[in-house]
Amino acid sequence: MQTPWRYGRGLPITMLFAWLATEADGGQTVVSVNLDLTGGSVQLVGADVDQVRAMRPYAEAMRRATGCPVRLVRFDAAQGLEEVP
Repeated sequence: MQTPWRYGRGLPITMLFAWLATEADGGQTVVSVNLDLTGGSVQLVGADVDQVRAMRPYAEAMRRATGCPVRLVRFDAAQGLEEVP
């Protein structure tokens, strides 16, 4: 079994987890929540599945507010696209 990713353990990120909403037209989006202090938002995504699962109340609130189905998904096929020099 693969060691779960945790901050500060020197492990590579091999998969990401995200809460996705499916819109009426079939399009999908990563669920995000507004940040009260800055007016910005943060998407419900991360490498630690337990931390992402802890975001479930925000995913549930989005489901109630929009009526769009929301589900937790895993992405595990990373492909490097660009590196900042």
